[in-house]
Amino acid sequence: MEKNKVFAVFGLGSFGQSVATVLSNNGVNVMVVDNNPAMVESYKNKVTSALLLDTTDEVAMAKAPLGDIDVAIIALNSIEDSIVTTVLLKKRGVSYLVCRAVSAIHAQVLRQIGANEVVNLQEDEGKRIAERLVAPEILNTVAVTKEYSIAEFYVPRQFIEKPLASMKLSEKYNLKLVGLKRVTVAVDKIGNPIRTETLLYAIGDEILREDDVLVLVGKNPDLDDFKELL
Repeated sequence: MEKNKVFAVFGLGSFGQSVATVLSNNGVNVMVVDNNPAMVESYKNKVTSALLLDTTDEVAMAKAPLGDIDVAIIALNSIEDSIVTTVLLKKRGVSYLVCRAVSAIHAQVLRQIGANEVVNLQEDEGKRIAERLVAPEILNTVAVTKEYSIAEFYVPRQFIEKPLASMKLSEKYNLKLVGLKRVTVAVDKIGNPIRTETLLYAIGDEILREDDVLVLVGKNPDLDDFKELL
């Protein structure tokens, strides 16, 4: 991951604090934004920058130094505030928005107004979300035992458009393939994207695509070594 990528966390509740802390601990550029002066002050020395701002104020948002943000995480607890903030960040041209929803309807609205990702999780899941943002090549990891895990990876670039068998996962990497997740995106009648995931119990001559996801099981050190291919 590019260390100069700028992540901005809007809202320093428990969820936002967890995300900001994990991102900062991974050495990336982190901006935090909140309307609580004491909270902003407490984070000045913990992240790259801390900004005191009412993110529902259209004029203030238009003037704020937000132009360098690559990924915005909207972690506000108020449904109304999170929706308004998402709209204003979209207006500012932030290219990737990750929004926390507190209900199914809230999640639906966030998607409709342009959120790239919507997470409907409890605050203790902030750590997992942040770790995935820092290492997007690893999509999900589930521990099986202390030594073994199941992990999802995008196909390494050197294997795209090549047969699955050419990877030689067992021989070279000591990993077993659980399946191949294939993602397709279509558009419905009113223009909303429809994302479909299909799990293929992969055949060796299956040609790998750029957006395919490998579901692998193996020892944790072997999974870590495989990550270095990405």
